[in-house]
Amino acid sequence: MKTTSTADLQSNLCSPGSFSPAVVATRAALDESVHFAAIAIVTIQSTLVASLGDPGLIAYMRSSSKPLQALPLVENGGVEAFNLTLQEIALMCASHEGSDEHVRVVKEIQAKTGVAESDLLCGTHPVSNRATADAMLFRGEEPTPNRHNCSGKHTGFLSQAVLRNLPKENYLEPSHPVQQTVINTFSEMVNMDPDAIHIGIDGCSAPVFALPLYNSALGIARLCDPQKLSPTRAAACKTITSAMTQFPQMVAGEGIFDTRLMQIGQGKIISKRGAEGYQIIGLLPGAIAQDSPALGIAMKVADGDPKERARPLMSLEVLRQLGALSPAQFEQLANFDRRPLINYRKIEVGMLQPVFRLDFRTAWKYKPSL
Repeated sequence: MKTTSTADLQSNLCSPGSFSPAVVATRAALDESVHFAAIAIVTIQSTLVASLGDPGLIAYMRSSSKPLQALPLVENGGVEAFNLTLQEIALMCASHEGSDEHVRVVKEIQAKTGVAESDLLCGTHPVSNRATADAMLFRGEEPTPNRHNCSGKHTGFLSQAVLRNLPKENYLEPSHPVQQTVINTFSEMVNMDPDAIHIGIDGCSAPVFALPLYNSALGIARLCDPQKLSPTRAAACKTITSAMTQFPQMVAGEGIFDTRLMQIGQGKIISKRGAEGYQIIGLLPGAIAQDSPALGIAMKVADGDPKERARPLMSLEVLRQLGALSPAQFEQLANFDRRPLINYRKIEVGMLQPVFRLDFRTAWKYKPSL
């Protein structure tokens, strides 16, 4: 596995043409700020359907890689060995809010697999769910590792260690057999040599992968339509996507974009945010029309999208240009779409809106007239 120097990625992120304007905040008819982004949309045949900016841009997937990182446990029989439910698998793919419901599910996984909360090396952070945080403050309860938004992923890693009779103490080390299996599986899904994938350390201390947007999108497309994969891996992919689409609230939380998009996606869309402006969306076969192919979509916002205002809007604009959602579905997601900017007196002072057109690299018969 290749470690990443600052120079390796700085030249890529800062090179002319890597990003294009994607979302603009306008105030009194003047563009006030711009989010630049890059996007790649790919089929399982490795066809680049459309892009924005440089589809070869190398960026860390961050938590957007979690569905692929969960594959080895499922593929190696963990579901059957531990009697795991789809709800529990969904939590292993999650960046959750640390709600009581999320903690209940992660504790159920740990009880089944023999993992203890004290085994988790993800650390702690404040709980993002406001109601839960307020309730914890009232109780005088401090956050613990199970409330970390990556506790499901870490419990999945540890469950794989238990399944394979491997040590749990150093399960995050890149040399640990669990992480070796994860990177090898990941590299096969994205069609890259493991040594070509840049490895960093995520906020939760787990290995994190940097690779071209194109390859990330390819991996997500294959996850959504694994027909070209081995029967065992294909079955594992279907388990992952079924878990995410049937239990989207486990993947994020009530009212969060990923959850809402999957809730209205009728079992045909997966969505997973990552830190520093990363986002993946997967369209399963038939998501757009009866004969439409699976698509993997990978996006990176140049400024990291710290307030998460650009990615939902970009995601909906991509789906709009692909013809992937109906007017009724867009209506259900209206609060994430083009929207006015409101000041503290509730006065409309501007507008946040997309400004990009995808560069379609191949004929796309599903694209609506815009």
